[in-house]
Amino acid sequence: MSSIEEERLVQMVHDFIESGTSPPMFPSSSNCLPVNHEAKYIALQEILEDVTEAESKVLESLSKHIRSKIDARKTTSLKKWLVLRLRMDGFNASICQTSWVTSLGCPAGDYEYIDVTLRDKNGDTVRLIVDIDFRSQFELARPTTLYKELTDALPSIFVGSEEKLNRIISLLCSAAKQSLKEKGLHVPPWRTNAYMQAKWLSDSRKVSAASSSSSSSSSNVVGYSRENWEAKNGFGMWAPPVVKPKRRDLGGGSGLSSQFSNMGINCC
Repeated sequence: MSSIEEERLVQMVHDFIESGTSPPMFPSSSNCLPVNHEAKYIALQEILEDVTEAESKVLESLSKHIRSKIDARKTTSLKKWLVLRLRMDGFNASICQTSWVTSLGCPAGDYEYIDVTLRDKNGDTVRLIVDIDFRSQFELARPTTLYKELTDALPSIFVGSEEKLNRIISLLCSAAKQSLKEKGLHVPPWRTNAYMQAKWLSDSRKVSAASSSSSSSSSNVVGYSRENWEAKNGFGMWAPPVVKPKRRDLGGGSGLSSQFSNMGINCC
């Protein structure tokens, strides 16, 4: 990560802390907005306010570490730094890299975000997507005032399920298309619904744990199997594999005699 990108993310962290973690409230003057735009406002508000217990726990952990990051020394990758901190808090967090090939109206690309899997109170596995630079992914160069109000309402750091993210993508891409049309511009390929979905929801994704050479505990976490991780975090009993003792030849003949026998030599 370049120094410019790092500074931008640090600035984003400041913005995140200043704005807090609660969902944004929309302008009270929304009654004066077009009906279609007001409906988008309401729909986005409902999506953002619907926070599950799992999302709340991950966001709480992120907020704690992001605040400490302000006074901490800069690292080469903020995402990797956060993954290590989330793992210290008991979350199965990893770096997720997506990639996709060129298709009709969708150019090839790749993207990177944080992947967190955990179990809810019912014992079901929950996968959460964490993007620490979420809002900027939907920004347009020349947005209408109404579209900018929608993007400003997005959190700078997103924590949510694939289903929640897909709903946001559909809503914002529809609004972006309308904004560009009003400006007399064409929709760029990287702002289409298919491209934005591929960023986070592509079937071709690679999950890798973050590591740090300066931390011995983190190197132990990297490479953990799912069973070991669940056992370590109280999701089941884990026992070390049984080591079978080597069998020794206790036959009457000596090792030397057996070698002669194999060579076809009669030593008697």
